[in-house]
Amino acid sequence: MDEERAEALVDRYADLLVRIGYTWLGDADDAKDICQTVLIKLLEDPREFPDRGQERAWVVRLGINACKNWRKSAWFRRRVPLDEGLALAVENPEPEDGGLLAQVMALPTKYREAIFLRYYEGYEVREIAKILGRSPALVSTHLKRGKEKLRTMLGGTEYA
Repeated sequence: MDEERAEALVDRYADLLVRIGYTWLGDADDAKDICQTVLIKLLEDPREFPDRGQERAWVVRLGINACKNWRKSAWFRRRVPLDEGLALAVENPEPEDGGLLAQVMALPTKYREAIFLRYYEGYEVREIAKILGRSPALVSTHLKRGKEKLRTMLGGTEYA
């Protein structure tokens, strides 16, 4: 494998993949594992894209799919958290937004995906629809309903 390509991919996508993993799985270590898995897939696949936007959308899709597969795995479903006394401090990828991020993570998957891609990653509704394989109207509905749920969860209009 080309070391320069590996470094470029890590520089370009590692933070994004860790954020996706953390949002989907709620655990920084699992998020790092997802990041590593996706980066290895990227290194093994010599695919070329016409522009960075398409490549980034593909990487996001790979990250989401990796998280879905991780959650379906027998290991993930059968594991038990460590006792609180044994828990180690875990870095939060978005510490300045921890309370809101926790609420976003508590949303149903369809709302969480749309909100994360729109407000944390900056994708437009049409781009999100393409990434998730949904219609733009459905993505807009998920964004609206997700924001309404967040507003209720946060107790008002402070974050709206």
